[in-house]
Amino acid sequence: MSFDAPGALLLTPGAGSDRNHASLIAIEAAVAPMPAARVDFPYRRAGRRAPDRAPRLVACVVEEAAALAGRACVSPQRVALGGRSMGGRICSMAVAEGLAASGLVLISYPLHPPGHPERLRTEHFPAIEVPCLFVSGTRDPFATPGELEAASAHVAGPVTHVWIEAAGHDLKGADAMLAASVAAWVSGGAAHTE
Repeated sequence: MSFDAPGALLLTPGAGSDRNHASLIAIEAAVAPMPAARVDFPYRRAGRRAPDRAPRLVACVVEEAAALAGRACVSPQRVALGGRSMGGRICSMAVAEGLAASGLVLISYPLHPPGHPERLRTEHFPAIEVPCLFVSGTRDPFATPGELEAASAHVAGPVTHVWIEAAGHDLKGADAMLAASVAAWVSGGAAHTE
């Protein structure tokens, strides 16, 4: 299976944040001069705090990915998609549903709600055939390293994990390492795995 190297990067925020989250800004700067877009979901644009239902969020990713491909003058399959927590999960769902992409950047993937490891958010993983980068803290209550490695084994595409030692879900204080990890993975061609 061959993959197109990313030519642009779409970044989405977690449920409680917006496009101006410090880590998304750091990633955008780190991947430059590659075109990158940090986007808000519709509920944030409308000033609401509660996320829309998944189909509306997925539709937003589809729309924003097409817009970025057009602005960057690259084919849709050369746009890498991803983001923090819910944002990354929604991007992975869009790709599983057929959205063309060169890869997925999944930061602090919310594998399950804290304290509920039985409620996995992975039913779409087998339908993901593009390379995936998972960047997570080793103390993330949404997914332990062991849980995430076991779950990501069901992804059909190649998977790379980057662990940020002693970090929680917010990856506080780790923006530089996070951004460098994403930039290295994207520039190395998303098909490369560790």
